[in-house]
Amino acid sequence: MSETFDLIIHGGTVFTPGGAVVTDVGVRAGKIAAFGDLKSADAAEKFDARHLTVLPGCIDEQVHFREPGPIHKEDLESGTRGAVLGGITAVFEMPNTDPATTTADAIADKIRRATGRCWTDFAFYVGASPENAEELGVLERLPGCCGIKMFMGSSTGSLLVADDANVARVLRSGSRRVTVHSEDDMRLQERLTLVRDGADVSMHPEWRDVETAVRSTQRLLRLARENHRRVHVLHVTTAEEMELLAQHKDIATVEVLPQHLTLAAPECYQKLGTLAQMNPPIREARHRDALWAAVNNGVVDCIGSDHAPHTLEEKARPYPRSPSGLTGVQTTVPLMLDHVAKGRLTLQRFVDLMSAGPARIFGIAGKGRVAFGYDADFTVVDLAARRTITNDWIASRTGWTAFDGMEVTGWPKATIIRGQVVMRDDELLQKPIGEPVRFQETL
Repeated sequence: MSETFDLIIHGGTVFTPGGAVVTDVGVRAGKIAAFGDLKSADAAEKFDARHLTVLPGCIDEQVHFREPGPIHKEDLESGTRGAVLGGITAVFEMPNTDPATTTADAIADKIRRATGRCWTDFAFYVGASPENAEELGVLERLPGCCGIKMFMGSSTGSLLVADDANVARVLRSGSRRVTVHSEDDMRLQERLTLVRDGADVSMHPEWRDVETAVRSTQRLLRLARENHRRVHVLHVTTAEEMELLAQHKDIATVEVLPQHLTLAAPECYQKLGTLAQMNPPIREARHRDALWAAVNNGVVDCIGSDHAPHTLEEKARPYPRSPSGLTGVQTTVPLMLDHVAKGRLTLQRFVDLMSAGPARIFGIAGKGRVAFGYDADFTVVDLAARRTITNDWIASRTGWTAFDGMEVTGWPKATIIRGQVVMRDDELLQKPIGEPVRFQETL
């Protein structure tokens, strides 16, 4: 009697912990249940993956879908729809919404809003503030919470923990890794006169300069060590920070973004104007080169998108009243696969940055690798496909990408979440099936 599965993926090049092998994968009850020759096995659904590469499901640990918030901006449905079209199987949403996600009720409300509407699996950050610092140790253990997010510099929204005393209070409360936007707010305020009305957007990396980033990260690492707390430093942009972070890998993990690996100043501002405006800024090529060196020498632990949607109308406001943020959840996989095709990183490193890295940093339970008993999450890609990223392809309500017109090699062909084929060949095949991500530290 032959084995029976819910799904069999036939004939793909599967990226297992032992390396890439051509094999079939059997899925049962949402979990990976078998490898090998499964031609004689029965399945409710069979997926022909010949000539395709089957990767562990890609995880985006930094998105801003802005829900709750104004209806014309992103929400959980449109944001995660873009994610699955781009090959992403799980997302972690940031807390700088309106109102901010800083309480147990707010997390519960987010999960309620996500249920039945998210195309991907999901988790939510709790935002740190001076007002809730002592409660964070309880809040970080809530179901569906991926951890604490602390803004040391002003960005979109009102969340801010700027001074050392309050940063230390946050770090002392709880035990899970604290995720940090690291810019020195005192220096940002001092330099605000550089970007009065009428300034050009090319001044953005002058206002939020290298020293603003380095000073904050130095403070963060000192306070993290003093308070015996692990930290995860988001969207690192400077060569100087990478040198510093390399000396503190025992307590600090590091994220970089495709935007900072792909674009450079001043060209990006000349071409894109405020569409290239984000925090921390896109900097000149020497910093981009340093980020790539840090990717390839292992200092960088993961890639996130920092998907931060704003409409073209909002972006058209004169700088500095134009909002900071780029769309990105849908374009991360194609952009990084194109870097693989161009020889800037290996596919093995891509998997480490996009799947295994987030699972390791956040202690995700049952995701991040193709192995027995793990969730059957797969990002199925065609490494040879040549496609052009266009605004028309973008599912975000904003309807634009800074990479409109860019030709890439490598494209997500299917997104499979817990054994269900949610996207195939740019088409959605399911209803939203997302569930809260589980974490080892809170099981």
